[in-house]
Amino acid sequence: MQQFDLLIFDWDGTLADSESLIVTSMQAAIRELDLPPREDAAIGQLIGLGLSEGMQALYPEIDTDELIRLLMGYRARFVGQGHKEAPLFEGAEETLQRLGNTGYQMAVATGKPRPGLNRSLRHHQSLRQLFVTTRTADETANKPDPLMLREILKELDVPVERALMIGDTEYDAAMARAIDMPMLGVTCGVHEPGRILAAGAVALIESVASLPAWLQGRQ
Repeated sequence: MQQFDLLIFDWDGTLADSESLIVTSMQAAIRELDLPPREDAAIGQLIGLGLSEGMQALYPEIDTDELIRLLMGYRARFVGQGHKEAPLFEGAEETLQRLGNTGYQMAVATGKPRPGLNRSLRHHQSLRQLFVTTRTADETANKPDPLMLREILKELDVPVERALMIGDTEYDAAMARAIDMPMLGVTCGVHEPGRILAAGAVALIESVASLPAWLQGRQ
């Protein structure tokens, strides 16, 4: 008997190998907007947070609303010139197909904005039909607030103990822990294993490709 009915996935760093692309894009914005320089590592550690929280952490000395306005203007120009899409981690697509065929419901809870997630799903067409619902940071509360998880559970009428959050950051673990939802960490993303465990993950796996074996061991 399956322990879980619903698997909720983070996107960046969990399904998509996007760290280098996100960091490179942010560094380009920093240069064009003449913002104070930041190290790649500092930017990478904010992946998974919503834009507002991320910018507050990266530039606490700058008004967040004004900074976001500048970034939105830059982003509009950047996307208009063409936007590269991060590849999925090896085995992720096949694993999701397998889990769907096994009978799991699957959803996405991401710090990406809705236009960004829609763009990613258009690029990875094979995944669109696998997710019964999705939530993004700009249409609900940002991580680590658990509101997006609460909304998914309510929409699908799934008890919290029958759902599993899968993610690569302490923000994913913290929002799941806030509502007593089990959380499984993947170590292929941006946060060190110890941070994910300290934030409440029940266990760690190397990547989503290892998820079926982990679930099998829980039956």
